[in-house]
Amino acid sequence: MPRGDGRLTHDLDPHSPGPQDACGVFGVWAPGEEVAKLTYFGLYALQHRGQEAAGIAVSDGASVVVYKDLGLVSQVFDEATLGSLRGHLAVGHTRYSTTGASTWENAQPTFRTTDAGTGLALCHNGNLVNTAELASRAADAGVPGAFASTTDSDLVTALIAARPDLSVEAAAMEVLPQLRGAFSFTFMDETTLYAARDPQGVRPLVLGRLERGWVVASETAALDIVGASVVREVEPGELIAIDEDGLRSQHFAAAQPKGCVFEYVYLARPDTTISGRGVHAARVEIGRRLAKEHPADADLVIPVPESGTPAAVGYAEASGIPYGLGLVKNSYVGRTFIQPSQTIRQLGIRLKLNPLRDVIRGKRLVVVDDSIVRGNTQRALIRMLRESGALEVHVRISSPPVKWPCFYGIDFASRAELIANGLDVDGVRASINADSLGYVSEQGLIAATEQPVNRLCTACFTGQYPISLGESEVLGKHVLEGIERRVDGTRAVSGWTGQQAGSATVPGGADDALTRP
Repeated sequence: MPRGDGRLTHDLDPHSPGPQDACGVFGVWAPGEEVAKLTYFGLYALQHRGQEAAGIAVSDGASVVVYKDLGLVSQVFDEATLGSLRGHLAVGHTRYSTTGASTWENAQPTFRTTDAGTGLALCHNGNLVNTAELASRAADAGVPGAFASTTDSDLVTALIAARPDLSVEAAAMEVLPQLRGAFSFTFMDETTLYAARDPQGVRPLVLGRLERGWVVASETAALDIVGASVVREVEPGELIAIDEDGLRSQHFAAAQPKGCVFEYVYLARPDTTISGRGVHAARVEIGRRLAKEHPADADLVIPVPESGTPAAVGYAEASGIPYGLGLVKNSYVGRTFIQPSQTIRQLGIRLKLNPLRDVIRGKRLVVVDDSIVRGNTQRALIRMLRESGALEVHVRISSPPVKWPCFYGIDFASRAELIANGLDVDGVRASINADSLGYVSEQGLIAATEQPVNRLCTACFTGQYPISLGESEVLGKHVLEGIERRVDGTRAVSGWTGQQAGSATVPGGADDALTRP
């Protein structure tokens, strides 16, 4: 049942959510600039990466102030709030929950006062896979306040803050090598902006230059919106620090690049560049390769907007079949706070998409989409197109079959819910009632990215996870919520087997994805 929570997502069918985006992070060091407003607009450009919560931390050199809340960036902040956040450096976050539930306590930036008395605010894009191990270690070491929230991000903040004998920078250099999984961090104390990326560089993070400062962000599109020029990507295994003495860099681990290929398929904005490759150009090229690998005898190519649009353009170009707009998307329906009535809810996909009947009627269609997860959305879409008079519906998908969950920052369904895990291509075709179905090959997708295959993570297609996952029973979105609290409010973790990870009351993410059929 869809919730009237003001959440804006790409989901076309409220009953069947697609892959949920990773989070978006932003940081700026710019004396003399309105850093809170720069961060607001940077987060606005990254809104597609997370719609559950947003937050900004600002420092004026003497203290760190954090403002965060549940909702979209534009709902959390207004002119008055931004005007009160004064300083010369800031970090910001827009959240989709990959570890921890969607609650105010788990909104970011996370904040800790270090044992030395300074403030520490941290923003995280990605997901750690050794959270339970870190939590156990922190409990045994008596790390203060390590479990005030249920996020891996907050745990990292507590670990960095718990070293009174070290500067934040030195503490980070000790903590970061202990983390396993995907992380792109922006964090700050009163005087310094930091940015760090995991050794595999799974999630994107880029460095930009302002006339009077520096910016770090999840995507180059966020640099563009604040007028920053792209300098380079933050390197895998690198920690950057920016203060009044300038920018300095050191590596806490050797780089072993494994960038997420799904960023090219779906997650990133089309106007973003990753590893020197424009995302829009990559998606158009995927469509061209899809047309060569899976041709169709049809009258019209239409996209499932907006994620399928660039690939549909490429498919039409390579196939010679005319491109057309057959579906109109209502971009704002996800922002309503009003629960739809039963009558409206039964319309399902029509809340988000409406067919152009005059365009569709009597046509053999090629419908291009980015992925198939459970198949419910495609099934409803094909039914709607046939009801609108389509003679044939040939589905083309700009990614290979998604057969495995992601543990590195995307909330796919569990393995049992992934339709391609249980059915072959013809079985999926029959299930969604398409006349034909074709997925781009893994080789075709990788070629379109123009990245070497050994520098990409394709685990959601292949099941080959580049970062060791450890024990499956301690993996999951709600891993820290299963740890029992002691009477004093701390959490008992030593010797914890992780059997509490995930529960019937808080399902979601990849809680038991490796153990389910």
